[in-house]
Amino acid sequence: MAVVTEHTVDVVLPCLNEAGALPWVLARIPAGWRALVVDNGSTDGSADLARSLGATVVTESRRGFGAACHAGLLASDAEYVCFCDCDASLDPGLLAGFVRTVAAGEADLVLGRRRPQGRGAWPPHARAGNLALSRMLRRRTGLRLHDLGPLRATRREALLRLELTDRRSGYPLQMVVRAADAGWRVREEDVPYLPRSGKSKVTGTWRGTWHAVRDMRAVLAEPPAASAVLGGAR
Repeated sequence: MAVVTEHTVDVVLPCLNEAGALPWVLARIPAGWRALVVDNGSTDGSADLARSLGATVVTESRRGFGAACHAGLLASDAEYVCFCDCDASLDPGLLAGFVRTVAAGEADLVLGRRRPQGRGAWPPHARAGNLALSRMLRRRTGLRLHDLGPLRATRREALLRLELTDRRSGYPLQMVVRAADAGWRVREEDVPYLPRSGKSKVTGTWRGTWHAVRDMRAVLAEPPAASAVLGGAR
């Protein structure tokens, strides 16, 4: 099996007022990996706290989940790049297995399929929105995925070649759609999903979920990207 050595992996952590969760999240970044905390306008001292805990802080003034994720991708210089929410709902330590799968050539993109642990881990409205999008994704791409969760890993240069353009909540979906269009092998792995720290900025309410689904429907309506690189991510 391929070995992932030190300094070959960056973990992008989009952050908006997550001071309460940062210590837990950063303590679980695998040894030798770099945490890229992308501050998206926090007012609770998240950026300073992240620096004090050893993370590299990237500032993205344009609000939006996709804007934060893409700023982290552009700041990365590692062979492999991972993404994880910064709210303590997902353990970034699980990404080690994801990266090993990509490094071994068994998949081009690995996604975490969230398995709720405990009451309140995944509100009904958020779960319903995710289910609807998974079905639409299947019709659009043929991928039989069950979740569009934020825990994921791939090769950085290959991801850059997908030329992602969404800067709102459609970013994770666009990544999967364009990966499918490019012939990538996409795999799901079950991961525990814990009750998050604080309130979700995207799907914390029915209204927020509706806006997210609207953004993602627009992504699904896009024609296959002309720049898609066929034949996998290698």
